[in-house]
Order: sequence, then C-alpha cells, then structure tokens
Amino acid sequence: MNRETAPAAPVVAIDGPSGAGKGTVSRLLARRLRWNLLDSGALYRVLALAALDRRLSLEDETAVAELAGVLDVVFVSDEAGAERIELDGKVVTDRVRTERAGDSASRVARYPAVREALVRLQRDFARPPGLVADGRDMGTLIFPDALLKVFLTASPEERARRRHKQLKEKGIDVSLPALSRDIAERDSRDAQRAVAPLVPADDAKVLDSTEMSIPQVVDHIVIWLSERMDVPPVG
Repeated sequence: MNRETAPAAPVVAIDGPSGAGKGTVSRLLARRLRWNLLDSGALYRVLALAALDRRLSLEDETAVAELAGVLDVVFVSDEAGAERIELDGKVVTDRVRTERAGDSASRVARYPAVREALVRLQRDFARPPGLVADGRDMGTLIFPDALLKVFLTASPEERARRRHKQLKEKGIDVSLPALSRDIAERDSRDAQRAVAPLVPADDAKVLDSTEMSIPQVVDHIVIWLSERMDVPPVG
C-alpha cells in the first residue's frame, strides 16, 4: 500500500460508464452506511461556481488552483437517493446543473494545477467512518488503495432506456435508438482513449446491473463490503 494514496478511512470506489446508475447507487449506499459521499463529477462545476462567486478570473490558473485547495463542499443524499450539494454552507444543487456551470467547469478543468489540487481534495473526503466515492478514475487514480472497488455497468440498450426515461420525465423528447447509438459510441471512445481509459481497475469487482433494480445493486455491494469489514446495521 502506498502511504501517499492510502485513505484515512475505508473507501468504496464506484466507477463505470454513463447511465449505469453510479450516482443513485452511490448516494443510497452512502446513506445506508452512514458514510461520507463524494460526487467527483460535480467537483469541477462546484469549483467553477466558487470562482465566479469570488469574482476570480477563470483564466487565472494559480488563483483557481488555490481555491480548489480550500473548497468547502459537501454532498448529501436523501432517502430517495436525490443529491444535495452545499458550497460554503449554502445549497447550490440547481446552480451546479446549469449550462453556465458546465461551460465554466470545462474552462478550469484544462489546468494541470487545478486537476492536481482536486485530486488532493478528493482524497481528503476519505474521513471516518468511511467514504463512498462516485466517478471516473476513483479506483485507479484517486483511491488505488480503496477497500472495495466496484465497476458498475449495464448493457448499452438498458443504459439508453434509463436515460430515455429520465429525459422524458424532464419533458425532453429524444429518440431511444439515437441514445443507444450515442452511448455505444461514447463507450468505444472512453475505452480507447490514451489517458485514463474507462476500464475496471485490476482488483475491481464488475457488477452488471442490466437485470437489477437499484436496491438490489446496493444490497449486492453491501454484501461484498461485509466480506471485508463490519458494516453498519440498516436503519
């Protein structure tokens, strides 16, 4: 075990392709275990919002990286698995999902100093009693010594169906076959990219959720975790 990457508390790292249910599973698992939660995919958006709120220039790599090092962000899950994001003690969940946040996040994410600062920040989330870490590279780059690594997947067709359902519930009309093609193409690109390709860590447990409900997936992960440590009782 590398002392520099060894977490200060047990970590369950959940990675996998888009649409596999990582976010909902991670939030419900964290709530069930009463552990801390990390939504790594939202961090760049939160950082961008914090920079904008402080009137920092998004072109100032040093200033943004310094802010990343002291970012006060908390992720909380409710009983239904919905996420609440708090920045400096204020709820910013809706703001994080805006186009402005997304555009700004893409601008700051290109800076090496920012990415390095956010790696350190993500590792700081590993506090007692434990952490459920959701996102790309969680089990390979951020927490290579995680107690349990889960690579959550599902068939492209099932992931497209889930995404189609989500969009319809938001009033967005999109073709299911088109979504299936887009997901399959993204999978191919992600698996073949030169930097941090989307593949399971060597010691990850792969869980195909195609025929499973979200509660079943959570139960399955809890069973795996219970084989390695005592887990909190349900309730």
